[in-house]
Amino acid sequence: MATSSPTVDVGGSPMAIFTAFPQAAGPRPALVLIHHRDGVDEFTKATAERYAANGFVCAAPNLYHRRPADEDSKVSRTKLDDGEIVADINATVAQLQSLPQVNRNAMGILGHCMGGRMTFLGAATNPAFKAASMFYGGGIFVAQGKGTPAPFELVKNIKCPFAGFFGKEDKNPSPDDVARISAEFTRLNIRHDFKIYDGTGHAFQNFSNPDSYRKASSDDAWVRALAFFNAELAGAR
Repeated sequence: MATSSPTVDVGGSPMAIFTAFPQAAGPRPALVLIHHRDGVDEFTKATAERYAANGFVCAAPNLYHRRPADEDSKVSRTKLDDGEIVADINATVAQLQSLPQVNRNAMGILGHCMGGRMTFLGAATNPAFKAASMFYGGGIFVAQGKGTPAPFELVKNIKCPFAGFFGKEDKNPSPDDVARISAEFTRLNIRHDFKIYDGTGHAFQNFSNPDSYRKASSDDAWVRALAFFNAELAGAR
């Protein structure tokens, strides 16, 4: 499998985008993968490569590119600004759409943990996305950055179908949070499919964290997410 890490300029800051390519000839559907708090690490790269192995060009931008390279990711996470994140997502979409391997009309977005929140934000601000999948994204009701609304306030702008995967024992998002989001999606006629797993908390897909990883829940969510993207982006095939 081929991978690359091109760098694009976003507001004067170089942003690396880890990109995994399928073996199948293009143009192929593409996914923007938003990393969790730990950044573009082993888990995020493995996830991108797994989607690529199933026929998608998958790109994971480094949202910490404005921060010092040696800064702890826990600190970097607190410095993110929603306006800048939107710019990063838009730059990643533009980079993917410039590639001959990509069908620019068949693009999706997904993310884990904070990346799930940013997936929500991306789906609400970039009409290029035809499908979105959020894995245990918390903080949906909280704004991050000066003069920017909370992602939840942008729900009405989401035009694509949405899949969501959550743990019943999670506190952020809690089952009540998930129910609130689902109710608003229903009110606005946004097609969505949310799955909450029993005996499962936050970060259940992160195989690099044995305390949170739940293999059965993770495997089921993987099968469902892959089927979702295959169905919604089928026009590229």
